[in-house]
Amino acid sequence: MSIPTAPLVAVGLVGGYAAARFSGKRPLGGAVLAVAGAAAATGWTRQVGPVGAAALTAVYVGAFGASHPLAKKLGAWPSVGVVTAVATAAAAVADVKGR
Repeated sequence: MSIPTAPLVAVGLVGGYAAARFSGKRPLGGAVLAVAGAAAATGWTRQVGPVGAAALTAVYVGAFGASHPLAKKLGAWPSVGVVTAVATAAAAVADVKGR
């Protein structure tokens, strides 16, 4: 049985932003994002193979990247919420397939 990756994605995106925002140290947020992403990628490789893991990693990194321009339109926290919902949904699909 593997660890569900959807919570890891949520922790990486929301936790990474929160860590950077509240500590004032962007590298700390990046570390949270990277550690959670690496853990999720390990799970995805087991669940859906290397090609699926690469696609899900692209969604995760893309969500992080998309949050920045989206924040200019919605605000920072709403933007993080939207991209986290999308990336977490994709991870949840992989979690179900991986069972």
